[in-house]
Amino acid sequence: MSLFNVFNVTGSAMSAESIRLNTTSSNLANANSVGSSATETYKGRHPVFMAELDKFTSQALGHSVPVRVAGIVESKKPLRAEFNPDHPMANAEGYIFKPNVNIMEEMANMISASRSYQTNVEVAEACKQMLMRTLQMGH
Repeated sequence: MSLFNVFNVTGSAMSAESIRLNTTSSNLANANSVGSSATETYKGRHPVFMAELDKFTSQALGHSVPVRVAGIVESKKPLRAEFNPDHPMANAEGYIFKPNVNIMEEMANMISASRSYQTNVEVAEACKQMLMRTLQMGH
């Protein structure tokens, strides 16, 4: 694998982890929101990562390939219905709906994404230093 390919792979990974951090922060920001129906209540979102295969990488199996975000999907977990007839957002039956966001899971996702991002930064920095040392070999 070329050292230049490392920058492509780590760059795509940092971009994907950045999207993961953004969706996680959106989930955390909306974790305590309330809706009067299941259709208008916030649902947790998660990015779906996918290997970005092209004609070069598909021919050379075993090489690293960049990652891309194939899309962002809504969680299929059920919303939390809570009986609270005094709440201004309560529906006709007296229920309010809360998002299907688990704060502990989201915090774990945020830590994982942050560490993955930092690891890719360190890999890119190490690769950069190797390239600089290679250029200095002729002196």
